[in-house]
Amino acid sequence: MSKLLVIFSILLFFIPTFLLLIYREVFILSKKTRSLSPLITSREQQEHNPDVDTNDWDLHKKRLFKFGRSQYKGLTFFLSSEDRIFYLTDRGTKVYC
Repeated sequence: MSKLLVIFSILLFFIPTFLLLIYREVFILSKKTRSLSPLITSREQQEHNPDVDTNDWDLHKKRLFKFGRSQYKGLTFFLSSEDRIFYLTDRGTKVYC
């Protein structure tokens, strides 16, 4: 009877551990997809937030003149006091367009 109890307790421990190891990737992937924020924002949200990346040139120019900065195709552009458009390089130098 005691041998049966030992075997049962070992199985009770190893079966959940084995299942956890097998389905671990499924649980990790499901957590990642739930934690993502919405990647596509509405046109109105893009218009009122110059830090949201856009590919629309007209929207980019509108935000640039309204806020003094706008992100276009992954690069943040700024408007200088002389109304010249520029962006900053990795070294911090201004490149005027």
